Amino acid sequence: MNQIVRTTPDNIDFKRLIELLDIDIQKRDGDEHVFYAQFNKTDSIKNAVVVYVDEVAVGCGAFKLYKDEIAEIKRMYVDLQMRGKGIASKILIELENWAREEGYTSAILETGHNFPEAVALYQKNEFVITENYGQYIGIADSICFQKDL
Repeated sequence: MNQIVRTTPDNIDFKRLIELLDIDIQKRDGDEHVFYAQFNKTDSIKNAVVVYVDEVAVGCGAFKLYKDEIAEIKRMYVDLQMRGKGIASKILIELENWAREEGYTSAILETGHNFPEAVALYQKNEFVITENYGQYIGIADSICFQKDL
């Protein structure tokens, strides 16, 4: 990995990568996509990262304020050709570090049963499954995670 850039959701490479993410999510979630899509808008996100390998954007992630000192990790994605190289873990670590620098003491996130590689990523990075929060309460397909920063 050559570079991790801290940026905003206005970054053109971030936008391109989340378009690919949304295509992947829509395929996997099918009819449930409409429900989840409403929570994946970037208008309330200020902190985003993009990973570049040989000057090509290959992965991204972001976080936003959930409440108090809790950051919500959002929009995690690594290009299909670049998976299995540890890029997603590096994105997650960068987001955790940045959130900690901004005064957050905890991070939460949501993924689903249709994303087993995401579940494995978060468990590998010491996130623990927690009760579903906010809009995910009562949603059987959602798996929520938490980690103290």
